[in-house]
Amino acid sequence: MNLLFICSRNQWRSPTAEAIFKNHELHQVKSAGTEPSARIRLTEKLLDWADIVFVMEKKHKQRIQQKFPQLVNEKEIIVLDIPDEYQFMDEDLVLSLKTVVSPYL
Repeated sequence: MNLLFICSRNQWRSPTAEAIFKNHELHQVKSAGTEPSARIRLTEKLLDWADIVFVMEKKHKQRIQQKFPQLVNEKEIIVLDIPDEYQFMDEDLVLSLKTVVSPYL
């Protein structure tokens, strides 16, 4: 299964999620951001690749719906409700991600 994690700038939250879950034997994992300044920007190709899309906040889902309306109906988009208050690999962020994502794996 292909998992895509999305935050705003693809700097802390989504790359942390990618790092945590990338070595899972049953899944391929990538991350991206919704902002023009994102390290890796979300593209139609990335969305098309993903089986499940995890977004950190409701605003990320709304941005995806606005920018890629033709793909939204085909994708499962899960809002994780993880605020932008962590650094990369922050211990609390790692714990939160594992807790909220694990039921979907």
